[in-house]
Amino acid sequence: MAYPQRIAPRLLLPALLACAAIANAAPQAGKPGTVDPLEASIAGEFALQAGQLPEAAKRYLEAARAAQDPVLAERTARIALLADEDALAREALEVWNALQPDGGQAQRMLAASLALRGGNKRAARRELHALMAQDGGWQSALAALMGAVGKQQKLVVAMTREVVEDGALPDELQPWLGFGGLAQRLEQPKLVDHIVQQVVQRFPGEPRVALLRAQLLREDGKRDEARGLLAGLEDPARLSPPLRWALAAEYDALGDAGKAAQVLAFGTQEDSSYAQRAMLLDKAKDKAGLAALYDELKRGATEPNPMRRLLLGQLAESLERHSEALDWYASVPGDDAQVIARLRRASVLHAMKRSKDAYDALHAIQSDAVLDDEARRGGYLLEAELRQKDKDAAAEQDVFARGLAAFADDQVLLYSRALMWERMDDIPRAEADFRRILMLAPDDVATLNALGYTLADRTTRYREALELIDRARVAEPGNGAIIDSYGWVLFRLGKKREALEHLRHAYTLQKDPDIASHLGQVLWVLGNKDEARKYFEEARKLDPENRSLQRALQEVGEPAA
Repeated sequence: MAYPQRIAPRLLLPALLACAAIANAAPQAGKPGTVDPLEASIAGEFALQAGQLPEAAKRYLEAARAAQDPVLAERTARIALLADEDALAREALEVWNALQPDGGQAQRMLAASLALRGGNKRAARRELHALMAQDGGWQSALAALMGAVGKQQKLVVAMTREVVEDGALPDELQPWLGFGGLAQRLEQPKLVDHIVQQVVQRFPGEPRVALLRAQLLREDGKRDEARGLLAGLEDPARLSPPLRWALAAEYDALGDAGKAAQVLAFGTQEDSSYAQRAMLLDKAKDKAGLAALYDELKRGATEPNPMRRLLLGQLAESLERHSEALDWYASVPGDDAQVIARLRRASVLHAMKRSKDAYDALHAIQSDAVLDDEARRGGYLLEAELRQKDKDAAAEQDVFARGLAAFADDQVLLYSRALMWERMDDIPRAEADFRRILMLAPDDVATLNALGYTLADRTTRYREALELIDRARVAEPGNGAIIDSYGWVLFRLGKKREALEHLRHAYTLQKDPDIASHLGQVLWVLGNKDEARKYFEEARKLDPENRSLQRALQEVGEPAA
């Protein structure tokens, strides 16, 4: 299991800086009808920390007006936009414009977002074209369009077409690729074809153009045509490592991991390409390919390269040559690499049904005072994973208890245990561990989102869930997983249409089985069963065992396969 990177507390910083800046500029308090900007700013921050975004935006707007501070006005507008309080965001934008008439691309992007979300075609056109005229402004324009997909899809389609057909895009490949991807996700085949034609004309001989066409064909279900285009890139890829990696990634996206590994075998090899080939061949369940790669690597294993020997051990594991894997791991030089090798040896011993030896090895790592904390913690995490494979719930719980006794309040261990409790349907204990993390790191975005989503998905405490998710949204407004959580809690609150808007936006940002499953369920409830089935099928292709997909299918009464 991969654990999200821990994020240092940061939500309070903008408010504290703003408070410091306005403290000296604050008008005399105590006069009837006056607002103390410092007091209003602090009240806004407290509301923000409680996840009460509309109240936070109102108080920040009061502070911005009282202090005549453009930074606070900008902050107000962004918070109001996240709260779906567009009228309040427009007020904040007016204050920002008055205090700082030339607020740059950020100001233009916010204006474009509000115009698009409000269905104001004339204003949207003006702001988008102003952005496109600025250096690098196409990225802000694209972000504004993507952010309004859920609310005003028809207007977004019209404006995207207008930007493309009016020649507003710069004569560079990346903007065309970006707008081509948006057109594809908006399901506008004619616009996609127009963009592809323009790209081919403007950038003849550019291999990334063929990659774009192949990607769009794949997303349109024309997999054989996509494969034909990719085949034409194999010779150029032999001479260009970046193209080789991009081509392999597209073959992998087509579901042909074996072909992707074959492409990466072109040219000079290094540790990263060997490791990626091994991962792709394992994904393709190509035992013959793995064996050939294993033999290739063994021939060059005369030097004591720690990464190469670790990879040889992992290949031997994949080929179920367990004794050879143990030998490779035993030969890994270097203290840092040897820690990884010790953990892998325990995993191999477990696969050999030598569970006692595996757990003894992990206990030795856990109690090795010479190792650093991260390595010892890794021993607990791996033991918990192996206990889960053994379906030994009591032992898995004991591992976390011992780990947290050794590393009190370790946030990674707490987070992992919370996920265990959720998997075991013990939501109170999962919540307790998530909340312990938030006591230690109140602004940990991953935990705010995880707890908020858990409460939305597994309890009826939807308002509380919304406040937690809103705090995560303020920290990372463009995070697809957090936008998905927001859409899901809106659905649970009965706001189906609003939920659909945000789930569509999330899926535009990130093709993920959880998001596709949520989108399918909301569409089903709204009566769009054919479109719902399309998203269920996409989720199934991404991960047929996905728990969100299984629950969604059960709730709507569709068969699991």
